[in-house]
Amino acid sequence: MACTAFNKLVIIGVGLIGGSFALAVRKAGLVNHIVGIGRSQENMHLALERGVIDEITDDFAVALKQADLVLLAMPMGQTTRIMAQIAPHLQASTIITDAGSTKQDVVAAARQYLADHLENVVPGHPIAGAEQSGVQAAQADLYCNKHVILTPLQETSADAVKQVTDLWQACGAHVSHMPADEHDQILAATSHLPHILAFTLMNLLNHSTDNPENLLRFAGSGFRDFTRIASSSPEMWRDICLANREAILTQINAYQTELSALQAMLTRNEGNALEKAFSQARVIRENWLKSKD
Repeated sequence: MACTAFNKLVIIGVGLIGGSFALAVRKAGLVNHIVGIGRSQENMHLALERGVIDEITDDFAVALKQADLVLLAMPMGQTTRIMAQIAPHLQASTIITDAGSTKQDVVAAARQYLADHLENVVPGHPIAGAEQSGVQAAQADLYCNKHVILTPLQETSADAVKQVTDLWQACGAHVSHMPADEHDQILAATSHLPHILAFTLMNLLNHSTDNPENLLRFAGSGFRDFTRIASSSPEMWRDICLANREAILTQINAYQTELSALQAMLTRNEGNALEKAFSQARVIRENWLKSKD
């Protein structure tokens, strides 16, 4: 697959996502020089030592001079501020993309702060991650066989979309395009709600007893698997929940309806109804797993 090579890539937020992107495109031989910008100097120097980036700066004018592509991979709560800061320094040809887990807020921020660059704005979301955060967790194969969703604006040029699509495919990802609102609804159900449930279950155990350690001492692999994502970054998930609040609230209400139905079955001692509900869930999950093979 032919893919445009970039001379200069700027990554704002060199953590798990940004760092893994840097490693992946470097491994694919598609970038000559990577500049990193981040809040934690310790993290940035680690990125430099590991060869994730080639240069550290906190000067947007210096970083963005002759930049071919900018990846916004910092916490989502910083999106509007960062867009406002980079806008005066963007070259006419620089492509701007991001890795945030919600997209309608990114589109709105781009329209407000990057109005002169909309043809080069390609909002994106790599659906990949790990329990740990920071550049120390970055890995070149993080995106292999993972989905990346791009949500181009009406104004986004076909060439910008193609270049970002090709770049993610070179990282090993499967790329899809869809409207931003559709993305946010899908992710509220398949990612955001599950994370909220994992965080909530851990807090429930903590609040339900004076000795949560005693409960957790007997937790098995099922509990560990279900709550694995509760190890995710609290700051990141705070921002995601606030950015996609309406869609998440819709999913929470739907979940509470399903939980209330199960509660009623238990209250009425309806074994057949419980088994039917569990069997339906099992079939749906098995069919989903088969479709991924």
